[in-house]
Amino acid sequence: MRLNFKNMNFDRNTIIGFVAMMVLLFGYIFFTQRQAGALEQDKQRAADSLAQIEAAKKKLVDTVALKQDSANRETAANLQAAGGFQSAGAEQLTVVENELIKVSFTNKGGYPKFIELKKFKKYDGKQVVLGGANHQLIYAVNTGNNKSALTSQLNFTAGAVTKTADGQTISFKIADSSGQSVEHVYTIKNNDYLIGWTIQLAGADKLLTQGILNLNWDITAQQQEKDIKYEKGQSNVAYVEDGDYDFAAAGTGDSKKLGDKTKWVGVKQQFFNTTVLAGNTFSYAETNWTVPTEEEDSLQKVMDVKSVLRFNLAGTTSATVPLQLYYGPNDYHILKTYNNSLESHVQLGYGIFAFVKYINRFVVMPVFDFFDKYIGSVGIVILLLTFFIRLIISPLTYSSYLSGAKMKVLRPEIDELKKKHGSDQQAMSMEQMKLFRQAGVNPLGGCIPALLQIPIFFALYSFFNANIGLRGESFLWAQDLSSYDTIAHLPFNIPFYGDHVSLFTITATLTSFLISAYNMQMTPTQDNPVMKYMIYFFPIMLLFIFNSLPSALTWYYTVSNIVTLVLQFVIQKFIISDEKIHAKMQENKKKPVTKSKWQERLEQVQQSNQKLKDMQNKGGKK
Repeated sequence: MRLNFKNMNFDRNTIIGFVAMMVLLFGYIFFTQRQAGALEQDKQRAADSLAQIEAAKKKLVDTVALKQDSANRETAANLQAAGGFQSAGAEQLTVVENELIKVSFTNKGGYPKFIELKKFKKYDGKQVVLGGANHQLIYAVNTGNNKSALTSQLNFTAGAVTKTADGQTISFKIADSSGQSVEHVYTIKNNDYLIGWTIQLAGADKLLTQGILNLNWDITAQQQEKDIKYEKGQSNVAYVEDGDYDFAAAGTGDSKKLGDKTKWVGVKQQFFNTTVLAGNTFSYAETNWTVPTEEEDSLQKVMDVKSVLRFNLAGTTSATVPLQLYYGPNDYHILKTYNNSLESHVQLGYGIFAFVKYINRFVVMPVFDFFDKYIGSVGIVILLLTFFIRLIISPLTYSSYLSGAKMKVLRPEIDELKKKHGSDQQAMSMEQMKLFRQAGVNPLGGCIPALLQIPIFFALYSFFNANIGLRGESFLWAQDLSSYDTIAHLPFNIPFYGDHVSLFTITATLTSFLISAYNMQMTPTQDNPVMKYMIYFFPIMLLFIFNSLPSALTWYYTVSNIVTLVLQFVIQKFIISDEKIHAKMQENKKKPVTKSKWQERLEQVQQSNQKLKDMQNKGGKK
């Protein structure tokens, strides 16, 4: 059978309809499956959410239960340890404040837990708080037969706050039925950061084992400044032993044992300190501290410090232990009023440059305070302080420039000596020294004034690092003169530079570079190519050294450099005359030269070396 397709009549509209129907069918199937999948996902998400909620509820219940169980166990342990000093109730805080501090005392141990400094704020705008959750001042007492407890396990009864003529007092007391008691009495004076603390023990011979009271002082120094790395570098554990102040840098942590002549132990941060002072001395002291790593900086901890401060109270039934607690700023003037070396926390010079603290105490600080008294802008105060210092050292500056001008005038004659003696350095040195003596030139005349200015720089470096008066003070684009200024934050950290750009550091570097360039222009070309470019190395190093230093220091250095440039130009162009210096040197050459004993010995050594060299040369020729 043969089909004749030509005779078959296909309806084109039918075919188009069939195709359209197939497309719609496949589209419907695809859409339906997709919707079903989405519905299933929604159901799964809903189920997951319900499961998470249930898990969270269960976890919350479990956490609450665990906390309650832990609290119950702690309460039971405390009650058992308390022995005859039974007391009940939750922790209660009692607040006592004056114009400067707000102290929150806890009845669990009867000690100050939080100390808020009313006049100071942290880098984040919150109030500065010293102490905190990890702050403890506690010790162990015997509470019964073979029983002992830490004072933090005992609920003291807080007495009423009593006003006195010059402040307030508050006491915390706990006692047993036999008459033994422990009482802490605190005195907070008006407008004062120092808190008086007296420990009174009735039945001390029974309360203390072998009459020893070991006061455990634990504290975490929390971050107060924006640059925690720099704050760590300015922090330490300090103490006064046998009348001498000393400290150990925070570093990465360490420990220190002190003897029976220790007056106080303190934790010093960049601008604040917490210190425990004995009424007389501790019979023994030991302190240990750890410093979180850079990876742990998010914890905002500068260091954790644990100290044991011992008192020997053997042989007495009733004992009184006088103490003082300082929570406050490292303000030199405030700390000085206490007459117990607390002002040493303000480190105006230490190490090999310890002597510069006297420059700061008797020159820099009085001048700064004088200007600060009458001028509102600390930046302008630093400007005037810079002018004053440059005025004081102006004789050294002039002497240095004059020596440089003399060496410049002698340069042609020195070049002639080099041509004459060639590679004979010994003969060259002898002739050069002779020329200096004849012309009346001291070859060290330019170095000595510069060296004498180094202590001044280190004095100012210490002063700007330690002066709390700079903290929070703004000037131009710098928001806080006690820290570096920032005009840009980098998305990465450059080794030895940091992750920010300090404009004052840039101005200090550029002005230092201009001084170097000007000196190169005014000084004959160096023969040594290394020395020729070495003078530019120092300004480049400043860019890395200064970038994280206080903007007060870099602002001072910028102003000082500008003054140096102006002085160099004026002195060398209008005051020092090369012609007059040359004429004066020619006159000096005509005068008889008197040699010092040192010069005579030096000349004898040079002559002996020259003779020895001549003999060796003759022997070599033979």
